[in-house]
Amino acid sequence: MIVRIMGEGQLKVADGHFAELNKLDDELLAEMESGDEEGFRRTLGALLDAVRRLGEPLPDEALEPSELILPAPDASLGEVREMLRDDGLIPG
Repeated sequence: MIVRIMGEGQLKVADGHFAELNKLDDELLAEMESGDEEGFRRTLGALLDAVRRLGEPLPDEALEPSELILPAPDASLGEVREMLRDDGLIPG
């Protein structure tokens, strides 16, 4: 799956890694619902770090459609809330 981190670029992440990413996404959703700003910051950073670690960066000139768009590391709780689906940022 092609994942875009806003303001950074695209990475190709193998489907086998989405169980780990979904766990972080669930934590992020719970922290957002409870208004835990500190937990939200920590978990958003962990989620983006995991995508960077598990994904293979695509060249800047690659024009692949992103199947998943994640917020920038400095995104506010409100900005991320606007990006959410019913099941978080990551489907599944």
